[in-house]
Amino acid sequence: MRIFVTGGAGFIGSALVRHLIDDTEHEVLNFDKLTYAGTLSTVERVAASNRYRFVRGDIGDAAAVRAAIAEFRPEVITHLAAESHVDRSIDGPGAFVQTNVVGTYTMLAEARAYWLTLDEAARAAFRFHHISTDEVYGSLGAEGLFTEETPYDPRSPYSASKAASDHLVSAWGHTYGLPVLITNCSNNYGPYHFPEKLIPLMIVKALGGAPLPVYGAGDQVRDWLYVEDHVRALRAVFERGQVGRTYNVGGHNEKQNIEVVRTVCTILDRLRPRADDASYAAQITSVADRPGHDKRYAIDASRIGDELGWQPRETFESGIEKTVRWYLDNEDWWRPLVAAKAAERRGAA
Repeated sequence: MRIFVTGGAGFIGSALVRHLIDDTEHEVLNFDKLTYAGTLSTVERVAASNRYRFVRGDIGDAAAVRAAIAEFRPEVITHLAAESHVDRSIDGPGAFVQTNVVGTYTMLAEARAYWLTLDEAARAAFRFHHISTDEVYGSLGAEGLFTEETPYDPRSPYSASKAASDHLVSAWGHTYGLPVLITNCSNNYGPYHFPEKLIPLMIVKALGGAPLPVYGAGDQVRDWLYVEDHVRALRAVFERGQVGRTYNVGGHNEKQNIEVVRTVCTILDRLRPRADDASYAAQITSVADRPGHDKRYAIDASRIGDELGWQPRETFESGIEKTVRWYLDNEDWWRPLVAAKAAERRGAA
């Protein structure tokens, strides 16, 4: 199939692109704006494939989207392009509304216009797959799991913008008959994760001798999903999922944030000990909690398991070991990004 991937230079999108080129015969168009969190180095090793092509474009630019779709003629659109950092959404919510809500509307409008030009068989085979987050469901107490029927209750500008985009996708399916799919995933981690999210940030700061900032007591609980498990789930959904269906994708790995940070420190202690032989855990520092910080997320992923046969292959223990080792082995990838981010902060100050 011809798969149109928005945000294919970002963390999850690039993992999907690499998976599709490495492990399938699908053709891939990577459509990405290349914002601060998107870099073509994430797909460099598959870029020479004759089944891969790249178009630099903004999902909010209808003409650019239209031209790319018309030229590539996709059978599947997997929509991953999004602003995704909760802290950034608190400081600057406008960009999240523009990209996640207006950008998704633009993708839907252009996808539908293209879909209407297809013959009956191609229309029936077409899929618009929207990739979202479990954060749209809000915050859980100590018990229970998010299911596909959990009412939406977003608590941050980021999760509100993703909830809005989910509703738009669902509405385009109900109103216009566009064959849509939605997946809501738990916290992803793994290689090529931009070093502003928890796990890569802790690795980078630990190696730099900096404090490891943990919000409050660090007792917020997240379900951790290794990114390569996630992209296998995405493929299962757009290849075999039921049109109009939502599928939750989780890793079955609930961990408190402080436990995640301590695990990273323990692995670093073993693989790259500090010069003074002290534990990296000595660098952990409590900071003021994030406004409106959700207490717990946990996913019931039984639907995708029962209907499509997907299960995560990595435990948290195996996945976090792979992740820390990857960052230690690929400093040439993340150090320039960290340096550029530091220079950007100095300039803005």
